[in-house]
Amino acid sequence: MKSIAAIAAGLCLLSNATLAQSASEKTGVNSALGITPKTEDFVKEAAISDMTEIAAAKIALAKGNRDEKKFAEQMVTDHTKTSSELKALVTGGDVKAELPTALDNSSQRKVDKLNDTKAEDFASEYDPMQVSAHKDAVSLFERYAKGGENPKLKDWAGKTLPHLQHHLEMAQALDKNRK
Repeated sequence: MKSIAAIAAGLCLLSNATLAQSASEKTGVNSALGITPKTEDFVKEAAISDMTEIAAAKIALAKGNRDEKKFAEQMVTDHTKTSSELKALVTGGDVKAELPTALDNSSQRKVDKLNDTKAEDFASEYDPMQVSAHKDAVSLFERYAKGGENPKLKDWAGKTLPHLQHHLEMAQALDKNRK
């Protein structure tokens, strides 16, 4: 009887892990459990992250303070570069996935909120948003670099990761200076 209970418990755990693997990367479940994203999910999330960063940075260039503008310039440069590299991997046939052509609803709401924020309140929205976004990006890239299924994309994620970690440090400094 004990072995049947143990088998049943094991099957429940296994089915939960399987469900977590199929859960959308957006839910945060995969990140919380340290599960490697599927290639399609990684490409989608990385591309949307880049698009969101570029859109937010363009707003920061108009509304931000001196430090935010400097940070934003770096974000436009670096995330435009990673967008181009990811696009080349996909369009070159090295990665089988679709690149999104627009922001998802959640990311669009964040950009819209920044757009609607008054310049004097901008830092309180933008700075913590950047910390959160770069924590998510670091997690996404770390997990794919460690266990991704596509070798070329896995290598690219590993090479991109130090830049994202640096962005996170910059965002944390920006947010700390705001307080």
